[in-house]
Amino acid sequence: MSKYAAEQRRLTYRGREFHFVSYEGQRANPKREQLATDPAWFLMNAGTRWEVMPHRPGQAREELDRLFAEWLEIHVFQSHAQNGG
Repeated sequence: MSKYAAEQRRLTYRGREFHFVSYEGQRANPKREQLATDPAWFLMNAGTRWEVMPHRPGQAREELDRLFAEWLEIHVFQSHAQNGG
């Protein structure tokens, strides 16, 4: 079995820099009542991470940037506008 290779991507969007990191999926752990997870991209900020989308190795950078920007628009900027920001 090959070792998972984490990826990182920085995207400047709307004048701000965002840092995305891929994480390996986890096996289920019935003892801890944890379900299995698939590899995914996460947005990193101030020691917290938010799951963004599935990680697919080899995905084109242009496609990643577009998908990250769409996610940011919905989850960061629309949410910020709704909260009076």
